[in-house]
Amino acid sequence: MNLVAKTLLGPGRTNPAKVAISTVDGHQMRYADLDRLSGQLANLLVRCYHVNEGDRVAVQSPKCPELLALNIACARIGAIYVPLNTSYTDREIRLLLDDATPSLLVREALIEHDTPRANLGRLVHEAHDQSSHFADVACDENAPAAMLFTSGTTGRAKGALLTHGNLVSNCQTLNEVWGFTPHDTLLHALPLFHTHGLFVGAYCALSSGASMILMENFDAGEVVRQLSSATVFMGVPTYYVRLLAEPSLNRDATAGLRLFTAGSAPLLRATHREFAERTGYTIIERYGMTETGIITSNPIDGSLKVGTVGRALPGVEVRVTGGSPGDVEVKGPNVLIDYWNRPELRETEFTIDGWFKTGDVGIVDEDGYLEIVGRAKDLIITGGYNVYPKELELVLDTFPGVLESAVIGLPDADFGEAVTAIVVPRPGAHLDEAQLGVLARSSFAKFKVPKRFIIVTELPRNAMGKVEKARLRRELSRTQESSERLKPI
Repeated sequence: MNLVAKTLLGPGRTNPAKVAISTVDGHQMRYADLDRLSGQLANLLVRCYHVNEGDRVAVQSPKCPELLALNIACARIGAIYVPLNTSYTDREIRLLLDDATPSLLVREALIEHDTPRANLGRLVHEAHDQSSHFADVACDENAPAAMLFTSGTTGRAKGALLTHGNLVSNCQTLNEVWGFTPHDTLLHALPLFHTHGLFVGAYCALSSGASMILMENFDAGEVVRQLSSATVFMGVPTYYVRLLAEPSLNRDATAGLRLFTAGSAPLLRATHREFAERTGYTIIERYGMTETGIITSNPIDGSLKVGTVGRALPGVEVRVTGGSPGDVEVKGPNVLIDYWNRPELRETEFTIDGWFKTGDVGIVDEDGYLEIVGRAKDLIITGGYNVYPKELELVLDTFPGVLESAVIGLPDADFGEAVTAIVVPRPGAHLDEAQLGVLARSSFAKFKVPKRFIIVTELPRNAMGKVEKARLRRELSRTQESSERLKPI
């Protein structure tokens, strides 16, 4: 038995003529089409591209229904699917390919690397000559199914290995908690290279036999127009802020919906309140990570607590250690099996008794609801995407004229946090903010590029010489002119 394939294709096989995926421009893929194409792609990958069980398939491709068929095809082979952010630059992609050593890179653009490459359109075209029948490789709950890169505080990317069991247990539990049925239609505006969009959104819909309306990119006006055809919408806080800027968002526009969820970053209480006033719906906040999928969720029965991320999902354990607030740790069938080629991380990312350290700081109240109050690590969450300062700092420090840098997140009404770079020039050098921006845009994915560069003569440090990022965040958050207190040039 292939656990992921059975879970995602099984419900559709009982109703093969049902539309599984549609797009806003009218393209439709029935469950029978998804089943057929995934089988054809699986045969193609094995016979023509020599992808075998345990091999990695790296994918950086625009969002489309065929991308989901490719994901399922990899699962049927027993290959490890490695989705890559579509904003990553060639430099970033090469580093990840060096680490993952995939058998195939699915990408539109050429890249200087030894990995064999094909674009998705070519694969789909070639697959039409293949048989749709494929004998799925047996994969139980312990077999690796996906690897998602999440940069570490050291700047080196970590490949989180997720198993068939991790992915299936999470979507099946969410289907129960969130009440997904074949009668649902998910308006899907999230990326398909991210845990939220792929393993939560798409997997919940397919594993419950529901339908999806796939939007290539988030567009607030188009989302409001499509809501009348949906019953569920999932988003990040930035989406909801932008939806509230649409005058057409009202109770009539959302009349057919039953569920709005938010995650990947904290949702402001003001956003909660205004959304409820405008639509009559309360957004269900939940909490998860790349390494764990979803950990907690507020209930949909009306007993949610605004400001919290809810209680632990069934079968998942959450604890807070070291005080209250304290370190949030998690244990359960949703937690990654390991990090790719990083055995040393078993000691640093897990406790002695086997709990995964989330790096977040939180409080659990008397009813078991978790409130996230901060992050032990310097992770920045901007628009729902994770940005790790050390990764940026290592590159910024190589820019001409730069002596050192510190990257922090500052409050932002639209993105939640704005990536901000505080930069110290080399003696005698002159730094220009506009030129730093040009260099950053050529080096980083769009969401990583600092929204602001602040040039200072020195960075604040403690007695041990460590940069005091907490102080930087505190002082720069007070006022736009606060950078004067940091000895600007």
